[in-house]
Amino acid sequence: MAFSPVAVSSDASPEPGGGGRLGEEADGERRGRLKETAGSSLASLCLGPLAGPRRFGTLVECLVLNYRLRQGPGRGRERGAEGAAEGPLRCCGCGRFLSEPVTVPCGHTYCRRCLRRELRARCRRCRDWLLPAGGTSAAAAPLRTSVVLSQLAEKWFPRECERARTGGRLEELLAQGRFREALGAAGQALRTDPSNLMLRIYRAESYAGLQEYKTAIEDLNFVISKMPNWPEVYFRKGKVLHDSGFVGDALQLFLQCLALDEDFLPAKLEVEKVLHDVLSPEKLGENLKESAWSSPHTRNKSFVLGSEMTESYSNLQLCPEQSSGRSEVLEPVIGSLNRAQSAHALNSTKALAKEDGLKRVSSEPLLSGQEKGALLKRKLSYSEQDTVVCEDGRNKHKKQGENTNRDMKLAYGTVPGNLIDVSDFECSLCMRLFFEPVTTPCGHTFCKGCLERCLDHAPQCPLCKESLKEYLASRKYSITELLEELIMKYLSDELYERKRIHAEETAEHSNLTKNVPMFVCTMAYPTVPCPLHVFEPRYRLMIRRSMETGTKQFGMCISDSQNGFADYGCMLQIRNVHFLPDGRSVVDTVGGKRFRVLQRGMKDGYCTADIEYLEDVKVADEEELKKLRELHNFVYSQACSWFQNLRNKFRTQILQHFGPMPDREENIQAMPNGPAWCWWLLAVLPVDPRYQLSVLSMMSLKDRLIKIQHILTYFSRDQSK
Repeated sequence: MAFSPVAVSSDASPEPGGGGRLGEEADGERRGRLKETAGSSLASLCLGPLAGPRRFGTLVECLVLNYRLRQGPGRGRERGAEGAAEGPLRCCGCGRFLSEPVTVPCGHTYCRRCLRRELRARCRRCRDWLLPAGGTSAAAAPLRTSVVLSQLAEKWFPRECERARTGGRLEELLAQGRFREALGAAGQALRTDPSNLMLRIYRAESYAGLQEYKTAIEDLNFVISKMPNWPEVYFRKGKVLHDSGFVGDALQLFLQCLALDEDFLPAKLEVEKVLHDVLSPEKLGENLKESAWSSPHTRNKSFVLGSEMTESYSNLQLCPEQSSGRSEVLEPVIGSLNRAQSAHALNSTKALAKEDGLKRVSSEPLLSGQEKGALLKRKLSYSEQDTVVCEDGRNKHKKQGENTNRDMKLAYGTVPGNLIDVSDFECSLCMRLFFEPVTTPCGHTFCKGCLERCLDHAPQCPLCKESLKEYLASRKYSITELLEELIMKYLSDELYERKRIHAEETAEHSNLTKNVPMFVCTMAYPTVPCPLHVFEPRYRLMIRRSMETGTKQFGMCISDSQNGFADYGCMLQIRNVHFLPDGRSVVDTVGGKRFRVLQRGMKDGYCTADIEYLEDVKVADEEELKKLRELHNFVYSQACSWFQNLRNKFRTQILQHFGPMPDREENIQAMPNGPAWCWWLLAVLPVDPRYQLSVLSMMSLKDRLIKIQHILTYFSRDQSK
């Protein structure tokens, strides 16, 4: 038996941004994906019991995609947040005032209420995980309120902060199930602050907890009229309708919530639960014979979710934003929704019907297209009137043109100039204006460079001493975008000067002849690899600066008891840095130019030097060059013989650490440091570093070959013995 679970009408709206033939093809592809997914999901129901609601995840995604597609261009996620906060401190989630600001690892800032784990898992801007440990681990440490942003909010907008504290007290009452007390507190707060939309949300939740669903819907409708792009209010309204028995209408609102924010987890879970309950094999078997989709009339009809919704509860009015966007979804799903009402849902519906004559979705008569159009027109003309919610929760409707609170704007938006103080934006470590501000999980903010230097010494917060081991291991020091935006907006002159100083410091660290950073450790040679294990804080800083400036170079010298480090050394080029979780690093470098030290210095704990680079003196005379080639070939053969005669154990170790011996070069004077094999051989020979240093400082290839020949002759005699 074949099923056709999806009905697609011919007047489908194109996807936002699409057009012409390409848009039609995209529409067809999405409809095909929805039909395929729905068909496979329904077919699987006939094969056995479901594993759980999460099995419908793909189907839910397709339904949301189709819902968003049917809304047409300019609707859905990309619409402006009408009624949202207009001010410098805005939440990335709800767009309202940033109360109790929490900066997440990606650098964006949310109010604490939006970051409750049951509401959101990914950032709405960058889609990164909001919480540590992937946002799913129950053991993940909660993120703390940002200290700097909290202080700014209290200083700039104390009234909004007091609003947030009132909301926090109401949340506690609701969490404890004290709905009557929460309702009284919300009503009292609304009398003094009638423009606070969050209070209406809390009052609606209180009404819902007391099973006064009609009044709760009126409050939520008012909030939707002010903030039509706030996903949470659609979810709250859907929950109220679901609890009161209108499962089909609730499903519509859950899809609207997901169309605005596809990562709103509670709405997605609710849709999955509804589909799981309605499409379970037991309920499908009970209702298969009377199923609406088995009727030829219904099977061939294009069903639009929401067309029945306008009559499902006559006094629970739809907002214009809801009634203007409709979505085609599974007809058998909706048909089963209306038949799957439990006894509790029926009783709740009867109770509501006694008050205001509410009707069940399934009791709506079948209307013709013309009748539905006239009915929808009457509904829309009624809903276009401005709605004013009184303190007791009732709706009043005013004619267009009357002065209402609909056009009000939030009280905050601009910051008085006398409240902007540069000291509020100073790093507590360097005592300068924040440059690339970074907020730690404990809520404290520092310059990125200052924090990294502190973590070089200890993996803990410089202020509160809380452990930052996991933060250090992730090495994700994201810039706090809101704080950086505030500095750019209100302290542009100070920021310009701060950037100028930083550019001068960077230029100083980029100089490869003046104040060159020196790593005092071991001998290094041109073209020879030199892996380093960096663990000292001063050298962590030195390596980081070399990477940030882009030079990726520093000098290497052996120590000297009198001067601190030797007069000659070799520059090292960083090829790769592998950071360990505790802050240490393994740095892969290779030798570059040789240099001579002219002047020594110190910078932030590590040595520096003014240097000049060394190059071999080239031989111009043909006769001398011929003799030099002969000497070169002889010493090279001697070196190969010595290496081949080594024990296998030693030879294997050398190959693993330094790689194979470089080939002989045709032009022995092509490179400024001479043939590469000479430096490779000097690195592997077990010679005193002082002797090696004398060879490194030579600028004559002939003298260097003679020195190497003497060393090989000495070791060859030992091999023969």
